[in-house]
Amino acid sequence: MDDILIIDSTLRDGSHAIRHQFDAKTIRAYAAGAQLAKIPVVMVGHGNGLGASSLQLGLSKLPDLQMLKIARGQLQKSKLGAFLIPGFGTIKNDLAGAVEAGIDVLMVASHCTEANICRQHIQYGIDKNLQVYGVLMMSHMLGAKELLAQAKLIQNYGASGVILMDSAGALLPADVIRKVRVLVGELKIDVGFHAHNNLGMAIANSVAAVRAGAKIIDACSRGLGAGAGNCQLEVIVAVLVRMGYKLNLDLFQLMDNSEKIIAKIMINPQEISAVSLTSGMAGVFSGFAPHARVAAKRFSVDVRDILIELGRRKIVAGQEDIIVDVAANLAQKKKIRGQDNSIEALI
Repeated sequence: MDDILIIDSTLRDGSHAIRHQFDAKTIRAYAAGAQLAKIPVVMVGHGNGLGASSLQLGLSKLPDLQMLKIARGQLQKSKLGAFLIPGFGTIKNDLAGAVEAGIDVLMVASHCTEANICRQHIQYGIDKNLQVYGVLMMSHMLGAKELLAQAKLIQNYGASGVILMDSAGALLPADVIRKVRVLVGELKIDVGFHAHNNLGMAIANSVAAVRAGAKIIDACSRGLGAGAGNCQLEVIVAVLVRMGYKLNLDLFQLMDNSEKIIAKIMINPQEISAVSLTSGMAGVFSGFAPHARVAAKRFSVDVRDILIELGRRKIVAGQEDIIVDVAANLAQKKKIRGQDNSIEALI
């Protein structure tokens, strides 16, 4: 069977789970372990990408460029990658420095309806001889044909592939198969998938993506990540091997990286809590959870009500400031008419 490209985003998306506090020792140890496991691509940086470290999104313990340089020192065979969302990061202030730090791979991400904002960043990466992928975030919010139209823009810009990101962990396997199959059938570039586990579907959805023709799977050691976490790297590798794929990875080393490095720095277990489950049901970006918790405590409202309202408003990453407004409005409504805790409020 054809190989699947496994991209390890532990040192990038995984940082959401530890409040973006990866230190030099952990980055050095994990990058070395990832290379020993023969991981092809290791993504490094703030969870929201280059330039995203801020009071609003969370301050990284170390600057992006320092993290990249530390990882670069450990990666001679594995490729080093960076992630960028236009608006959070810029070419001049962030991407140019990442290129100087020695990145080999660039992911440029946008909301699933806004691939057009990625053009100059993708083409800059190509001009710098990087392997470039476009990423469509919150992919549950568009149908297959609409996603295809956005993916074709990414293809036209010259990217090597397009990755569908289930940012809210809201998709089910049938959804994934339908969307991935359409893209695979119509595009000339590779299609990938990045899962979140808010509905417990990260492994199942990643398998569904591969069965539908996806050639790239993005995952994190021990499932580290926002919300209920990402697709668990060592598990999806084991599953794909059982399915007959030849990944040429050291599974035992992946397990060791999980047990001996990542398990020791986790603040909490990656589990499906009431908050992450609600996030998946509402179709809300997994990274909103900590901000919603703070707002819920401040205004004495249920954090689940905040997430449901954010979902109704179709709020996406980058609109974190609206969380406080939603919480304040809910508090006011609570005074007037009380709370609705019925299951209908979640659907």
